[in-house]
Amino acid sequence: MAAGLGPVPSSTSRVHEAPGRAAAGVLTALEDSGEPVTVATLAEALGQHPNTVREHLDALVDAGLAERTRAASAGRGRPAWLYAALPAVAAGSREYAGLATALALQLARTSAHPGDEAATAGRAWGASLATASGRQPRTRPGVERGVMGILDELGFEPESRGRSTTVRLRRCPLLEAAREEPEVVCSVHLGIVRGAMDTWGADTEGVGLVPFAEPGACLLHLGTPKGTA
Repeated sequence: MAAGLGPVPSSTSRVHEAPGRAAAGVLTALEDSGEPVTVATLAEALGQHPNTVREHLDALVDAGLAERTRAASAGRGRPAWLYAALPAVAAGSREYAGLATALALQLARTSAHPGDEAATAGRAWGASLATASGRQPRTRPGVERGVMGILDELGFEPESRGRSTTVRLRRCPLLEAAREEPEVVCSVHLGIVRGAMDTWGADTEGVGLVPFAEPGACLLHLGTPKGTA
């Protein structure tokens, strides 16, 4: 594959979920701090007024992206509030990455048909994830949103624009393994998508994955134009 093509490793950052660019900047600072900080400390680091920073912090707390706790008492007066970024709750993506990498590499070494077996395993996994999600989409667009949700929870950071059925997978939780054994790892990932869609009663004809298709992404093709039932 050409150098520079494909997604980047998955991240635990949730900056992309922030409610606005200014709040995203505050969340980035929180994640970078590595420990709970006060409004005053964060405002000084960002060069912003404390009231402005507090407003964005409150929005992040409301969005479930940060938490607010009281500092330990240090004498008279009410202790200051401390803010910290909440980590991604990506359906155990770290555990998924470690286990799936080991299994994928073992399959590549021992199977006579690693791609086919990987796709079958991925399909079963996708069906399980679809069932566990509690989603029950009844239309094709709903199924596609469900697939996007599963991929997001696994750490792929999917991106879809407008009515396009092509989804950019901007991150990969198994990037190093995918570069080493793309047939196995990418077959698992495509199997996950097809297994979820099978579970929700959607046709998977035309559904395909193009690994390392462009700088910054793999491309997932979902086949049917959005807006159709």
